[in-house]
Amino acid sequence: MNPALRLDLARLIAAQISLHACMTGFRMAAPLMALREGHSPAAVGMLLALFALAPVFMALPAGRYADRRGLKKPVALAVGTATAGAVLAVAFPVFGVLCLTAFTCGAATGLAMIALQRHVGRLAHGPTELKQVFSWMAVGPSISNFLGPFAAGVMIDSFGFRAAFLLLAVLPSMAWFWVRRAVEHEPVAPALRQSSGSSWNLLRDKPFRRLMMINWMLSSCWDVHTFLVPVLGHERGLSATVIGSILGAFALAATAIRLLMPWLAARLRESVVIGAAMCATALLFAIYPLVHAAWAMGALSVLLGFALGSVQPMIMSTLHQMTPPHRHGEALGLRAMAINGSSVVMPLLFGSVGAVIGVGAVFWLVGAVVGLGSPLTRKLGDTTPAAPVRTRF
Repeated sequence: MNPALRLDLARLIAAQISLHACMTGFRMAAPLMALREGHSPAAVGMLLALFALAPVFMALPAGRYADRRGLKKPVALAVGTATAGAVLAVAFPVFGVLCLTAFTCGAATGLAMIALQRHVGRLAHGPTELKQVFSWMAVGPSISNFLGPFAAGVMIDSFGFRAAFLLLAVLPSMAWFWVRRAVEHEPVAPALRQSSGSSWNLLRDKPFRRLMMINWMLSSCWDVHTFLVPVLGHERGLSATVIGSILGAFALAATAIRLLMPWLAARLRESVVIGAAMCATALLFAIYPLVHAAWAMGALSVLLGFALGSVQPMIMSTLHQMTPPHRHGEALGLRAMAINGSSVVMPLLFGSVGAVIGVGAVFWLVGAVVGLGSPLTRKLGDTTPAAPVRTRF
């Protein structure tokens, strides 16, 4: 990558971290405050669901808005929405307001992510740079997943919940600081927008449907691991610290592989990486319920982190190559809707199925689905890359 692209990318990653850290901080702090005030676990679960629920309904409109308006206007709207929701929590730290804050922060983060991903994809020149930029972008959420909860926790212990909410309310404005100098791409021509039709028309394209199916399967694997490892660890008699360490090892491995991938991008093919990740995930899910020792579960968690962590940059690169440039935002919106919908529905489904057939059987069932779906990746390389619009103003 040339120095100008690196600088642009660094600013966009910083903006992504700023907004996402606000959301992840509230996702930890708001349920904690609700529990300390005596609200039931069911109420806390509803509060947590609101963070993912907003992007399910708003992802498609957000994608079309990004196609029409580019980067700055969607990010400005996201910054205003997240800041307003956070300030409300500072002024009125009660459960009802925290639910509104969860909804606004989730919606704002979803809108900003789509606009940022669309802009970054149009900065790249060719498949190799696409893999590189999306590998770097994928590191951002890993950082904010640590930064937001950690900063909120320190502020809560030192100064209380309102101080933590105030700190989180400042973070979105930093995102605008980082994107304000970005150079917008040429807007999508009205004629192209009008000829596109419904966003659902994208699903008529067989390669795109195939990619969305693969993306959903792998996203479900991430949810399975996050949701069921604590249950499996409890059955094995492991402590909370050990279970947390197993999940932490997964997150660190996912981050590590994303840091490594930009240097290997020229040697990687999207279809090969995604196919290998699906086969590896199926194998690891088959083994997971059979191990009892904490160190073995930790080792499997690391390997699974490497496999699933490698997927997102490849999915994003493939998506940008197979969809028309003027519909990148819509395609990203469909992907975001599927992922967030999975995060809302799948834990409920896994919990219900696990209660009937057992936690181990859920691992085997999901692993079998992913393994049987791995042949779908063979045809991902058949698409012709779409040339991004390069003109700027």
